[in-house]
Amino acid sequence: MHRAEDDTWLVEFSPALVLETLVPGERLTHSTIQPPRAGILDRTGQPMVQPRPVLRIGIDKANLPEGQAAASAAAIAEMVGLDPAAYTAQVEASGPEAFVEAIIQRAEADGPATDEGIAAIPGAAALADTRDLAPTRTFARALLGNVGEATAEVIESSEGRLSPGDQTGLSGLQQQYDKQLSGAPSVTVNAAREDGLFRHIFTSAPQEGTPLRTTLDPRLQALAETVLEEEPSASAIVAIQPSTGEILTVANGPGSEGQQTALLGQYPPGSTFKIATSLALLRQGSTPDAAVQCPAEVTVDGRKFSNVPGYPAAATGTVPLRTAFANSCNTAFINARDTVSQQDLAAAAADLGIGVDAPMGVPGYFGSVPESADGTAHAASMIGQGEVLVSPLALAVAAASVGKGERVTPFLVPGAAAAGETPASGTASASPSATAGSPAPGAPAAGSITAAEAASLRDMMRAVVSDGGAAMLLDVPGEPVLAKTGTAEFGSETPPRTHAWVVALQGDLAVAVFVSEGELGSTSGGPLMKAFLAGAAG
Repeated sequence: MHRAEDDTWLVEFSPALVLETLVPGERLTHSTIQPPRAGILDRTGQPMVQPRPVLRIGIDKANLPEGQAAASAAAIAEMVGLDPAAYTAQVEASGPEAFVEAIIQRAEADGPATDEGIAAIPGAAALADTRDLAPTRTFARALLGNVGEATAEVIESSEGRLSPGDQTGLSGLQQQYDKQLSGAPSVTVNAAREDGLFRHIFTSAPQEGTPLRTTLDPRLQALAETVLEEEPSASAIVAIQPSTGEILTVANGPGSEGQQTALLGQYPPGSTFKIATSLALLRQGSTPDAAVQCPAEVTVDGRKFSNVPGYPAAATGTVPLRTAFANSCNTAFINARDTVSQQDLAAAAADLGIGVDAPMGVPGYFGSVPESADGTAHAASMIGQGEVLVSPLALAVAAASVGKGERVTPFLVPGAAAAGETPASGTASASPSATAGSPAPGAPAAGSITAAEAASLRDMMRAVVSDGGAAMLLDVPGEPVLAKTGTAEFGSETPPRTHAWVVALQGDLAVAVFVSEGELGSTSGGPLMKAFLAGAAG
């Protein structure tokens, strides 16, 4: 700086202040080259997402006959399912040599763009390329996410990490772990002159990304998606290995329309929640053989509760708890409301993992059970209605905890717990905590389930298959299947709409099946569970 004649200070700028070797007339430019993106691996370390051949379908304006832009753009848009007006405007606004991409299609897939269709449109072209893709278009789509060109919003939020044209994760695990998977690009800096010449300053070496290991079992994932492919409403199958807590399957049916129903859905569990209610009863001194009262209906504060239509008459009256559980007697469990407090219920649910956050390595909703509820609200909670909410993930965790004999902590990304990974804000459950409720004297501390309690619950879950509502699972090959069905009412219609649930245990496999717009758990969920377990055994 120096002082001017009017006593003000003026700044003297020299290019050397930026770079010692920079001279007047030169400016610094930089370019980046991204290294190959690392893959997302399955539980055996094999890549699920990797570069696969694709075709970039669009209009090549360099080969477009004069005056043909609008007609060709509209034709290709109609062929691939785009808005013709919007795509035509995009084509017309592009430069004369531009390739204007309409759709990316797997090279081996039967897609909307065919060789014959492309050949019939002047200027249309299919360029061979690669993209990081899963084995199929639907494979774990909501979980894995997708990779694409960074948008303006993504570039702005990257704090200089991304530039226009860079490929980046746009959703799912691809977005959540983008820094790990993408690594760091090679950066080249040049000193450019106005005459177009330049001199090289430096080039940094790229840093390859690190693959992301998951616990997914590709065979079971593909099987689950096949089982759900004909279900029109939102649906999900979550499978967990009880002995380890590894999440093997996170499948969402086509009716979920790309949403993460399996991990983030929030629904009343209906009678599947009687697993938690039964645990609370066991802690009050009950046993599977203890007598309970199962009338046709019961009234609480003026509200009438009844059993499902077609409930077997032979399972009414004075019956063992096992029978009431196997046939899902609503009235028997509601009659226990004075024995099991809402706090007891919340504590039992938490000890099965419902409502307890876990560092899975991916966002998840673990459920919520109110710690206080009276009258009809408490009665509804006893049968998984009212304000009780779960996800398919949460019920799979509960089943896995029964199978293992202690509360299971699920995970999808190994090492997430050690790294201090926590569920994303707004996706995990709010309550109860792992210490919710006040167990009866002599009961185990909150956060645990004893081997004896788990054995009693497995006994009753087996009765659901051998003598109750899940008889369709009796002939599934392999080890004996243990299960619980559930039907949850929702909405204000008369009759109400219903969610269908089934949870099952078979050997070291715990599974939850969910259908958003179902009938009974046994009729809508049962066949799906049977198909999955039979396929898993094959």
